[in-house]
Amino acid sequence: MLRRIFGKYLFVCKTRIIRSFTYKFDVYGNILMQTIIMITTSFFWKALFGSTTFGNGITADSMMTYTVMSSVLSVLFITGVEKRIQQSVEKGTIATDMMRPVNVFGIFFAEDLGNVTALLVQNLFPILLIGSLLVKVPVIASLSAIPLFAASLILSMSINWLIAALFGMWAFTAISMDALFQVKKHLIRLLSGSIIPIWFFPEWLARILNMLPFVYIYQLPLDIYIGSSTTEEICHRMLIQLVWVLLLSLIFYARSRSVLKKILVQGG
Repeated sequence: MLRRIFGKYLFVCKTRIIRSFTYKFDVYGNILMQTIIMITTSFFWKALFGSTTFGNGITADSMMTYTVMSSVLSVLFITGVEKRIQQSVEKGTIATDMMRPVNVFGIFFAEDLGNVTALLVQNLFPILLIGSLLVKVPVIASLSAIPLFAASLILSMSINWLIAALFGMWAFTAISMDALFQVKKHLIRLLSGSIIPIWFFPEWLARILNMLPFVYIYQLPLDIYIGSSTTEEICHRMLIQLVWVLLLSLIFYARSRSVLKKILVQGG
């Protein structure tokens, strides 16, 4: 029974993996861009820190690890669901997609899962290798942090995908989304601690950002990786991260039902 239900999505995932390996230019372009960002950022942190230590025990060495892992994680947070929703709406195929014996958003998720799987080989490992050779080998703070890091990373990817899917649903009411996609991409990287850790933000702004879901995409898993927080603090923040996954899932479920119902009514 489960195989019959999930077999369709697994087939889509496999197809997307095979298709992803045919687009070489995008792969090389992304590796080059992430390498430039990673090396430039590492020079900045070296110049800023020198031999000093930040208030919570963060050193220049820690920031090198943070920088490399931020570039590595950026590969896992690449999503295509926004573009797929937009294309389906623009081409008018969204109604046809809904008539298929599968959940249309389940298909979009399977496609993104296939893309990420392919990117593990195409982008993640090359960026990790380049970062290890040119910046620093990103060794995790402790072996005991590995399970927490893995769990937090799964939750981070879930939050990132749900935000992307919710954002993509604006395509049902907006004329063009291309510019907004770019704004959303760079805004999330800025507010999530991907480029600049939240510790460096003014205290009042950091408090606001810690109440939003963005910091639980990059900042939390990276904090776990470099060991900048205690286990108690990490568990507390992971609980908040889980709450955001559940909350965004509920919002996504309600929004998707509303959108699909509207399409059915207009199409009928």
